[in-house]
Amino acid sequence: MNEIWVEKYRPSKLDEVIGQEHVVKSLKAYVKSGSIPHMLFAGPAGVGKTTCAIALAKEFYGEAWRENFEELNASDERGLDVVRGRIKNFARTAPIGGAPFKIIFLDEADALTPDAQAALRRTMERYSNTCRFILSCNYSSKIIEPIQSRCVVFRFSPIEEKDMKKYLQKIAKNEGLEITEDGMKAIIYIANGDLRRAINILQVSSSISKKIDGDIVYKMASVARPETAKKLMEYAWKGNFMKARELIDKMMIEDGLSGEDIIKGLHSVIIDSSIPETKKAQIIDKMGEIEFRIVEGSNDRIQLEALIAYLVALSKS
Repeated sequence: MNEIWVEKYRPSKLDEVIGQEHVVKSLKAYVKSGSIPHMLFAGPAGVGKTTCAIALAKEFYGEAWRENFEELNASDERGLDVVRGRIKNFARTAPIGGAPFKIIFLDEADALTPDAQAALRRTMERYSNTCRFILSCNYSSKIIEPIQSRCVVFRFSPIEEKDMKKYLQKIAKNEGLEITEDGMKAIIYIANGDLRRAINILQVSSSISKKIDGDIVYKMASVARPETAKKLMEYAWKGNFMKARELIDKMMIEDGLSGEDIIKGLHSVIIDSSIPETKKAQIIDKMGEIEFRIVEGSNDRIQLEALIAYLVALSKS
């Protein structure tokens, strides 16, 4: 891959950001007023938090945005030293090109240790005349209250299906690709509101064929097909253990899925099934236990067979 499409098609203006209209409206108002507060962007992965921060900087600073915008990833440098060193040094220097202040964008801020967050709180307070902070995180509850109270909090929501579809079609047109209806459904199902993941799936699939269908998408993403997971669930619930076991073999050997992939596929199917609520709860509880065992190093096949054996026994009870 010569280019990473996520970067190639990253919006450079706030107007181009999709699915976060409520956030974009406020950010544009800040740019227009010439005043930006400290901000906290909270939400799931791949929904536009970093994109909004960069687009805001570009619109606010114009050509001088790179000199006045510093992006750090807190998951790489999460200790006290980075706050006292790199962040503090950038924050206390004067902005360039007549800008009123600089911006530090701290990605994955929820990875900062409590001590580092405490130091960051003081830095935000002390250098507010020369620097503004934009913190990005998946879980705002992991950010200490003193920092939250100093920030305007924006909640980012997963990208809606219609917005994701429109954006993927735009990319496909530019790259000379054809996405079939089942291919689009597969990408949207796998991405689950994460546009970054959707774009990456599309790029990987395009390396196989210019025509992107469901088969290619599921194969490249290593995700269980909903219909296959549903069939596995039906076999087990009807007490047909051997049929279910054969299907697990096929999913693992032919489709190359891991035990975790299969459990994730089953999870979606069970939630949407007509099984009584109490039994759904029992199954989900058991699946959590099985997944934990797999993650800890147990044999995938044995654990999956234990799960379908449990389903068979539960259906008969």
